[in-house]
Amino acid sequence: MAAFNLLLFAIEAVCYFTLMVTLLHFRQRLGLGMFLTALGVMHFMETYLAAVFYVALPFGVASPGSSVFFAGKLLMILMLYLQEDAATVRQPIYGLFLGNILTVGIAWLLQLHTPIELPRGDGANVDFLKEMGWLMVWGTTLLYLDSIGIILLYERLGRFLKRRIIWRFMICGFVLLTFDQIGFFGALHYFLEIPASVFWDGWKAKMFAVCIYTALFAVYEIWIRRGAVPSSVRPISDVFSDLTFRERYNDLLNRTGRDVLTGVYDRARMEMEAPIMIREALRQGQLATVIILDADHFKDVNDRFGHLQGDEVLKAITLRLGTILRSSDRVFRFGGEEFVAICPATDHAEGLRLAERLRWTIATSVKTPDGKSVTVSIGVATADTDGVSFTTVLSAADERLYQAKKGGRNCVVGQPGLVKAS
Repeated sequence: MAAFNLLLFAIEAVCYFTLMVTLLHFRQRLGLGMFLTALGVMHFMETYLAAVFYVALPFGVASPGSSVFFAGKLLMILMLYLQEDAATVRQPIYGLFLGNILTVGIAWLLQLHTPIELPRGDGANVDFLKEMGWLMVWGTTLLYLDSIGIILLYERLGRFLKRRIIWRFMICGFVLLTFDQIGFFGALHYFLEIPASVFWDGWKAKMFAVCIYTALFAVYEIWIRRGAVPSSVRPISDVFSDLTFRERYNDLLNRTGRDVLTGVYDRARMEMEAPIMIREALRQGQLATVIILDADHFKDVNDRFGHLQGDEVLKAITLRLGTILRSSDRVFRFGGEEFVAICPATDHAEGLRLAERLRWTIATSVKTPDGKSVTVSIGVATADTDGVSFTTVLSAADERLYQAKKGGRNCVVGQPGLVKAS
């Protein structure tokens, strides 16, 4: 029976993880509210099961409420942080905390009523509501501390395990769920006189759950999220969304910060978004490459053919950028004839290959009115090899762009003093 219960534990963990990660993965289509609501409504059941429902396992006695579902919730919060930010993580924690305080307050208020006898003789157990309410408040307080702790620990581990996000995920689970087990068991022991032996059994069950969730996280991170290719086909539901205010608002927001001539994002948008893109890539254990390119002898084009023809050349260059760069990359007009591309999840070697494709494509397809090829010089730098801030990496790429121009133009420079032949 104990082995069968352990199998059920594993099945429950897989089902919980699969459902919650599906809601998280498709949050752009379904809305983040579905994930947050599912996360919240489980809280009462987790607390109730942790208080009254225990089963025998090969290594002791434990509750699936605490070992499977609460452990899963904390690790879901870490995954939410990895894909969103700390501000988003605060929302469900504050909501749970306030909701549980409200539960306790209502339980106290209900005692002032004089309830009538129901035909079946059933009646509300107000003492149970108060007891569960205070346990839920304490559990949510621990969850708040756990959430802060797991994020801080994950970031701190990044100094030593920068690209080992799966190991960081597992270590964070082990450490914070150990802390949580100490805190929550203390409340159970005080309110419900749960024996001390349950502490160690519950701790072992939580560590077992962390191993399962880490394996599932590895599958999701390596084979699903990183391997996912964004679809260019909009679902039929989006046709109806086009008629809503939110769709129009998002469209207006998307067009804000666009360069009027080329249609790519402008410098102000770059200064706002590029640092975030670099920071998010590094936080997830990935590299990010910055490519800066400049049209060679562009002033001559304006002087010989006029600014209108020069504008057409710039439009042609941005069109080629759009065909070569990927959907996850972001292009900005840096100023004049200079453009900057931010390429997340791209190492330096891949960034150099991408830059060379850009250089070759522009040189072979963009022409001046008299049929001469338009060429570009390109500088490439990568975070964190060339720095961890966007300003530092952009400065390194700009210095290499200068070397490319000084070295004869129509070339890519990815290292100081090293010019890649065109």
